[in-house]
Amino acid sequence: MRHTLALLYRKSISLKITKISLETYSWPRKQPIANGKHTYTNYGMTLVNIETNEGITGIGIGGAGKIARATIAKLTPLLIGEDPLDVERLWHKMWAPKLIGRRGFTTRAISIIDIGLWDLRAKAAGMPLYKLLGGYRDRVPIYIAGGYYAEGRGLKELAEEMVSYVEMGARAVKMKIGALPIPEDVARVKAVREAIGPDIKLMVDANCAYRAYEAIQVAKRIEEYDPFWFEEPIAPDDYAGHRRIAETTSIPIATGENEYTRYGFRDLIATNAVPILNADATHLGGVTEFMKVVALAQAHDLDIAPHGKQEVHVHLVAAIANGLILEFYPKEFNPLWGQMYHSTLQINDDGAVSPPNVPGIGIDPNYEVLQQYRVA
Repeated sequence: MRHTLALLYRKSISLKITKISLETYSWPRKQPIANGKHTYTNYGMTLVNIETNEGITGIGIGGAGKIARATIAKLTPLLIGEDPLDVERLWHKMWAPKLIGRRGFTTRAISIIDIGLWDLRAKAAGMPLYKLLGGYRDRVPIYIAGGYYAEGRGLKELAEEMVSYVEMGARAVKMKIGALPIPEDVARVKAVREAIGPDIKLMVDANCAYRAYEAIQVAKRIEEYDPFWFEEPIAPDDYAGHRRIAETTSIPIATGENEYTRYGFRDLIATNAVPILNADATHLGGVTEFMKVVALAQAHDLDIAPHGKQEVHVHLVAAIANGLILEFYPKEFNPLWGQMYHSTLQINDDGAVSPPNVPGIGIDPNYEVLQQYRVA
């Protein structure tokens, strides 16, 4: 350990950012899928490469449209020549909320860069990111996210899909609600619970599809099927609505994937309505800001169950004491699953996933496969 810390200190003296580049990829799904509000025809991602004078490159990952790409281009000159290990200072150098970073795609741009800086930092230390951040555990429980709406997918197909995830080893699964009339979605929840049995955790996710009074109706009607949580029942800014829902149901509310920075989570926590925070490091401000949200949650005895990008969040859940569970997307969700990286996270025999035991995050893109899908 003393040698590793000395190495990290020596690198901090000499490391300088020399180049930042980004690539965006998109490829079609075999079949469009939908949640309570949105339909998805493609899967995509953006990679940011942060190069240094010592030959160490950090890779940041996230989603980036035109706004985020323009933001990264604007931030790049601020970072060239800087020490990439100074993540706290560089975060505040990028974050200028009058123009960049209060919410939305500009914050997501900061997030991608910050994730790349932490990947680089862990590589310089010769440690997996989860070890550098705290190393609370090396096996993380997961739930498989699925149950989307799709053409030709009725109750029978939905039930078969969720059972297939249990057969993969998952001890928890998540399904979508919110796109159909309430009685039809209640029937979907019933069908899944009957198919997977009483011992598998079942999460339901509305993706902000309801108004508060509708979410209260839904919660009352699905309580008998024992959901582990009710995710994003209403719009993220309706804090009062979250309070009203929580007062009327025994189902825990989970939300936060569309919340930004420690300030947004401070206000969400103040509702006293959300015991499970779906913080997303690729949205809220990166690893630097994610760890601040973790500390806020710990001070209120709340759990973190991150949304999205399992490659990043497996490290963050493994690093912290209040990491509840990891969202895991299987091959059915992504046509390039198992091909886009040279190594792919796998479910262990206990329904958990282990973070890669390599320096950094462990993202190793397979550019031979990805190149044909590059769009920018």
